Amino acid sequence: MIKLEHLYKSFEDKEVLKDINAVFNDGEVNLIIGQSGSGKTVLMKNIVGLFEPTKGRIFYDDRDFSAMSKKEKIFLRREMGMIFQSAALFDSMNVLDNVMFPLDMFSDMPYEDRKKRALECLARVNLQGAENKFPGEISGGMQKRVAIARAIVLEPKYLFCDEPNSGLDPKTSIVIDELISGITHEDKITTVVNTHDMNSVMGIGENITFICEGRAAWQGSNKEIMDADNKALDEFIFASDILRQAKQLHDQQKNNKL
Repeated sequence: MIKLEHLYKSFEDKEVLKDINAVFNDGEVNLIIGQSGSGKTVLMKNIVGLFEPTKGRIFYDDRDFSAMSKKEKIFLRREMGMIFQSAALFDSMNVLDNVMFPLDMFSDMPYEDRKKRALECLARVNLQGAENKFPGEISGGMQKRVAIARAIVLEPKYLFCDEPNSGLDPKTSIVIDELISGITHEDKITTVVNTHDMNSVMGIGENITFICEGRAAWQGSNKEIMDADNKALDEFIFASDILRQAKQLHDQQKNNKL
């Protein structure tokens, strides 16, 4: 579990995050959503330690990340897996070497064991047989799957995904969502996803934090989002005609039951 208590972040005289309180649960897909410029990317960078909060505390289970020394934070980061928006693969390395890279850096396992572990992770994302290809030879969706395999190769306790469906078509986005969700539940990982993809919200959003103007304006599940009494959230979630119609139908059916 990751817990945020009264988190603030300012850049010079601009306050970007304002008194954020949130909990990200073990074994669940936790989403951070919000409009561009709302502060959700800054929030994730604070959580993983790329930014230092101006005020407030971040707990990884019972460990106060905010109070840790630099050395302690580096040690904790080894428990984190990261999936970046652009996949961030090394173009000069083949798929297998990309997935093995964290093991090469942080593990003392023999080469054959590192290779076996990397191949297992590639199999989990359905990329058997692609290990000798280079990033430029595979599709964007396959690159994201390689990034997922690399992120889980060290068996992280915490998985962070920054816009994992960016640039992907709807069908491929669903594949990535299902992989992230499946790995989260099977390995009981605390997964935090920064997204603006409404299909992800409605499909895999078990615990959603809505950021509006730097504040945590709402937190709940995708099952609760239809009945959320929050104007800003409604305007964000139901901006498209299809989702707005779904919301209207839901409200109509709810009123008929009453």
